[in-house]
Amino acid sequence: MQEINASIPVDKRLWEEDIAASRAHAAMISAAGIITADDAARIDAGLAQIAGEFAANGVPVDLALEDIHMTVESRLKEIIGEPAGRLHTARSRNDQVATDFRLWVRTACARIDAGLKAIQAALIARAEEHADSIMPGFTHLQVAQPVTLGHHLLAYVEMFGRDRGRFADAAKRLNESPLGAAALAGTSFPLDRNATAAALGFDRPMANSIDAVSDRDFALEFCASASIAAIHLSRLAEEVVIWASQPFGFVQLPDAWSTGSSIMPQKRNPDAAELVRGRAGLLLGAFQRLSVIVKGLPLTYSKDLQDDKESVFGAFDALALSLAAMTGMVETLVFRTDRMRALAASGFSTATDLADWLVREAGVPFRDAHHIVGACVKRSEELGVELSALPPAEAAAIHAAVTPAALAALTVEASVASRTSYGGTAPERVRQAIAAARAALEE
Repeated sequence: MQEINASIPVDKRLWEEDIAASRAHAAMISAAGIITADDAARIDAGLAQIAGEFAANGVPVDLALEDIHMTVESRLKEIIGEPAGRLHTARSRNDQVATDFRLWVRTACARIDAGLKAIQAALIARAEEHADSIMPGFTHLQVAQPVTLGHHLLAYVEMFGRDRGRFADAAKRLNESPLGAAALAGTSFPLDRNATAAALGFDRPMANSIDAVSDRDFALEFCASASIAAIHLSRLAEEVVIWASQPFGFVQLPDAWSTGSSIMPQKRNPDAAELVRGRAGLLLGAFQRLSVIVKGLPLTYSKDLQDDKESVFGAFDALALSLAAMTGMVETLVFRTDRMRALAASGFSTATDLADWLVREAGVPFRDAHHIVGACVKRSEELGVELSALPPAEAAAIHAAVTPAALAALTVEASVASRTSYGGTAPERVRQAIAAARAALEE
């Protein structure tokens, strides 16, 4: 029973939050006349001493003390004696742990935001470096249309920006204080819950004592946001893995972010990217695990909630490490733009440009143009030439509007430069997007 009941091996990570909340609670109940100012001063000094001890030596793990709350209170009693027993007046471990956990998750949101901002900055820097570098754009992993590498990298800046918004929203919603809800019904003591909320940086106290101790939406929202961010990281990692393979050859992995083989001396394996890709499973599992824990619980508190922290701590650790690893890779990848440029012209990637030219210059309806270009592609395949090299007589035999001037407009450079619509891949648009992204980052 002691082994399954104790949570101190996991919730010892909450020691800073637990001590901060206890100091705020002691100050408030002293101001309210519930305990004496002398007892409050001794409690505060004792808690400050414990904070110093834990910072220097770590939190001692004693299963008999069950959790971080009793670990702190037990040590406080050793330091100051009988006044330590007054600290828990007008609170319960139910509102205590809910407060500690919210404080921890709030800080975690800020730390993940910093990691997301760092990878955005790295992507923006590489996008600026490659605003004109041409690569194939893909659909179905088939060459579709030419794009710029800068444009491609900026797509991930957008994704991580949405991730930052989710964590910001989560932090805003969780920023209400459960402290003072006690076990579930509030307390008969004259608490000033606004005072403790303000002292701990919360916007306000939670309005319902039952919700205050039973709610774990904030933990679910953290795990959900982390899961989506992990999916984005996994997609980027997958592209690094594919691009580093010899059939693609788009990137060369730096030694710092790759490993060798135990038997094949020539290998440079994208292990860091593969591990980031794998961590996404852990993060998705954390959300699923916590959802299953919470989904069937009647109000208010049940011991099942003790296992909420392991999911959130694991999600934070995995995401923070994945962000750091991917940021390092983005900063140091060597892009083989010559290889990208060569493949950008393959697969008749400028076929859409020919259709657009027929619409714009010859007034051909797009559906007709689509059919004409399809016939041109088929004939080019039969002749074994690129679309731009289709002999003029062959082109004219398909449709009179497919002139040498039309075929001359089918270079990948012309294709990319023509995509000037807002959000498009034209280098001028990419540079505008980089400036906007950098400005948003600085805000």
